[in-house]
Amino acid sequence: MVEKQKTLKKAINLSGTGLHTGANVNLTIHPAPANHGYKFKRVDLEGQPVIDALADNVTMTQRGTVLAKGDATVSTIEHCLSALVAFKIDNCLIEVDGPEVPILDGSAKYFVQAIKEAGTEEQDEERKYFIVKEKMVYENQEKGIKIVALPDDEFSADVRISFDKSLLLANQYATLDSLDDFEEEVSACRTFVFLHELEPLLKNNLIKGGDLDNAIIIIDKEISQEELDNLADLFNKPRVEVQPTGVLNNIELVHPNEPARHKLLDVIGDLALCGMPIKGRIIATRPGHMANTEFAKLIRKEIKKRALRPETPNYDVNKEPIYDINDIKSMLPHRPPFLLVDKIIELNEKSIVGIKNVTMNEPFFVGHFPNEPVMPAVLQIEAMAQTGGIFVLSQLDDPSAYSTYFLKIDNVKLRKKVVPGDTLIFKLELMSEFRRGMANMKGTAFVGDAIVSEGEFVAQVIKNKDIK
Repeated sequence: MVEKQKTLKKAINLSGTGLHTGANVNLTIHPAPANHGYKFKRVDLEGQPVIDALADNVTMTQRGTVLAKGDATVSTIEHCLSALVAFKIDNCLIEVDGPEVPILDGSAKYFVQAIKEAGTEEQDEERKYFIVKEKMVYENQEKGIKIVALPDDEFSADVRISFDKSLLLANQYATLDSLDDFEEEVSACRTFVFLHELEPLLKNNLIKGGDLDNAIIIIDKEISQEELDNLADLFNKPRVEVQPTGVLNNIELVHPNEPARHKLLDVIGDLALCGMPIKGRIIATRPGHMANTEFAKLIRKEIKKRALRPETPNYDVNKEPIYDINDIKSMLPHRPPFLLVDKIIELNEKSIVGIKNVTMNEPFFVGHFPNEPVMPAVLQIEAMAQTGGIFVLSQLDDPSAYSTYFLKIDNVKLRKKVVPGDTLIFKLELMSEFRRGMANMKGTAFVGDAIVSEGEFVAQVIKNKDIK
């Protein structure tokens, strides 16, 4: 089943204080068309500039992730993006009338509530994932930071944080096995800051919008009552106290490991800047906005690299095929030695993937380069055509009543020889809508990650059998 892109059913509005400027900010998240992605729009600036939410546009990562385009910036975007990712929303336009997304309570809770109230709707275009195929690593050994992505069927994440000067945060872990658990396990977890960081932030005119309701303040040094009174004055509070857990203010932690869960929330939001939803397991040790966005840039590079070549289909030898050889024989008129597809492993509305295991027992090796066995290129093209034929017939209610004839093969390219022991993977994709019994397909043959041959095929389907 093809998974479709999603957007919001209607616009949502949120207002609040900007963490660093202290200014009141209004935010509206609008539905957007398919393939739009996430974009921020500064409606308070001349020309209302739009900034793509991509890692390429990250300019700062101190106390939050900042995007910029020209002179326009928008910061503290990660909590909003994490909620959009969790609800698998692919396309939206996020309007703000200031340089920051409102901090609200320092978590993603209110974004989640607003999204649930608005609802989501499916769009016509297919949802495309960045699939982690092999281990990817970002590491900063000096700071003890490491982020690893491993192959997995869905998105999941593990986060570990450690701060030597904090008893509460000496070692904390958080795990999210599915985005379906984001609302309950992660969304309400608030940002945190260390006590020693507060005064310099305030002196540098930062966290003007911070208060004791939108951040967990961790005690990492001895503090006198006089200092507590000064902090109360700074935050315009009658009194602040140190709790036994080492938290400064009088809020209850949502989870004992709330800081680690918030770091996981940040990882999800920052990695949205790679531009695609991810299928893979993220393991992050001491992550922060800088490391998260650098890792998103690594993924962006891999996405661009893959875009330059067709993506190799994933072949899991343990997975049950869609069609085995007996199913194929019931659909195609070909028989050995001219039946050149062993099984079909993927099939959807727009594409098909077939497998051919090449062995030394193939009859064509007897006369084709017998001392240096090479599979004839024309048979690779024939095998692709047979795979395409299966695809076309699979779209019909009664495939056994039809035959597929190929009318044209264009732009054939032969890139690498195929020898005994190779496993050929054929991917055929529709280039235009299947109509009036005609199918126009692009075919690519792989051995491993290498393309060995490719071509474009036009096929016609004719009903020529009476089935009783």
